[in-house]
Amino acid sequence: MEKTEELKIIEQVKQGDLLSFRLLVDKYKNMAYHIALQVVRNNEDAEEIAQDSFLKAYQSINNFRGESKFSTWFYRIVYNQAVSKTRKRKIETSNIDEVEISDHEIAQAYEEFTLLEKEERSIQLNEAISKLKEDESLLITLFYLDENSIEEISEITNYSVANVKVKLFRARKKLFTILTESNVNRTTEFQKQMNH
Repeated sequence: MEKTEELKIIEQVKQGDLLSFRLLVDKYKNMAYHIALQVVRNNEDAEEIAQDSFLKAYQSINNFRGESKFSTWFYRIVYNQAVSKTRKRKIETSNIDEVEISDHEIAQAYEEFTLLEKEERSIQLNEAISKLKEDESLLITLFYLDENSIEEISEITNYSVANVKVKLFRARKKLFTILTESNVNRTTEFQKQMNH
């Protein structure tokens, strides 16, 4: 769906066309769920947040003025709903840990990662992302999987652009650490099996 087509659909929704809204739901439901899941870490809560976010988006569609992409506007609703849910559960998130990893180790992990079959890579990447803290996995998801810009992520999360860059850099290093450890563990296990 191109941007002009999407804007036309949004105008139809503003006129009360529920069928047109269904097109937006179909397009954004997977990422809405994924964003919510990165924050709340619970499937049922993530599904509920995604549904509530679509309801809220429909109710406030007239507030969308097209100054940013619809996805940015909508993902901000999802993110805010998820954060509200975690606050209600009084979950505290701690500061991002400092991770020390050399450029050589990052390059080696990346090389090993690219040699894996696409499906295995996807499974390994999702497992690694799930081991990150909520804000880290959210930033990785928004930047790499949904290809949002730093500025769009800043708008969605309400972090400053500089803060997004720092947090994303640290999350990326942490992700590579997890992938590197995973590769080492897999290699060690394979060697043990070969020796028996």
